[in-house]
Amino acid sequence: MTQTKDRTKDLYESISRSGYYPEIISGALEDALAGEPVESFVVHHEPTFDREEIRRHMSVLVLTPSRLLLTHTDEHPGDTLLPKPYTSTSVEAVPLSRVTGVVVTRMVSTQTQQLEEALLTVSWGAVSRVELEPARCDDPECEADHGYGGTLTGDDFSLRLSAAAEGGAAVVGLLEFARTLTAATTVTAAR
Repeated sequence: MTQTKDRTKDLYESISRSGYYPEIISGALEDALAGEPVESFVVHHEPTFDREEIRRHMSVLVLTPSRLLLTHTDEHPGDTLLPKPYTSTSVEAVPLSRVTGVVVTRMVSTQTQQLEEALLTVSWGAVSRVELEPARCDDPECEADHGYGGTLTGDDFSLRLSAAAEGGAAVVGLLEFARTLTAATTVTAAR
C-alpha cells in the first residue's frame, strides 16, 4: 500500500482562508483528529438568508486513515440561554468500517459537457429517510386499502456543491474527496 501525504497543514490553511471562525473550527478539529494525519478534506462555507439577516455556516469533511470526521459550525444570535451571539461546532467521528454507502451524483450540462454540480451522500446507519406511498393492486376497479409501500434510504450526510455558487474547483475538490473516501471504505471493507 502506498503512503499518502499528510494534508493537515493544508486543511488548517483552507479553514483560515475561509475567514469563518478559523480558531474555533481548527480547535475542534485538532481535538477530534487526536494526532491522526489528514488524507483528504472538503471545506464548505455557505451563507444562508434568514429573513433580513445573513447567517453563515460551515461544513468540513475530513478523512483520516481510520475515520471520517464531519464538522459543522453555525453562528447564532443571542437567546435566553446565551444572551450574546455565539457559535456552535459539532464534530462527528465515524469509523470507516461503519460507512455503508458513498453515493456521488454528478450534474453535467448536456450542451457544454461541463460539470455543473456534484452531490455527495454518505451513509453509516445513524439516519434514514422513509418514503411511503399507498400500495396498489393490478385491478383498476379495486377500492380496497392495500396499506403502504416504500423505501428506507440511508441519509446520514449530504453535501451539494455547484460551479455557479462555489466555483468549478470546489466541485472537482468534492469529487476528489469522494474518490478518496470510496477507496478508503473499499480497503476497509476488504479487511
